[in-house]
Amino acid sequence: MDNSCTVNLTVRYLAKKWSLLIILELYKGEQYTRRFSDLKDALPGITPKILSDRLKELEREGIIGNRIDTDRFPVKSEYFLTESGLEIVDIIKNIKKWALKWKINNILCQNQDCRVCVL
Repeated sequence: MDNSCTVNLTVRYLAKKWSLLIILELYKGEQYTRRFSDLKDALPGITPKILSDRLKELEREGIIGNRIDTDRFPVKSEYFLTESGLEIVDIIKNIKKWALKWKINNILCQNQDCRVCVL
């Protein structure tokens, strides 16, 4: 596959471990927003360094944004889904529907709305 192929370029950051799960966790947040510590707590097993790296990559690609409030102490930083990020959530939901239909027999995962999923 050509290195400049759109699919190849997109897969480089979306297929990295944790990227799609971070997007889903932001989707679950109020107004699609979560703090770093909230994301860390919601993703057992992710290291702070990997979380930070993935957030920077997703921000660089325009999938998420970072709002920093310096008016208060301590400084408050929140990550949020952009319009582009919200569209990716629809793709993730379609992958889930496909997996439930064809590949994964997971009785616990019958919730079609990932936003309210607690698993």
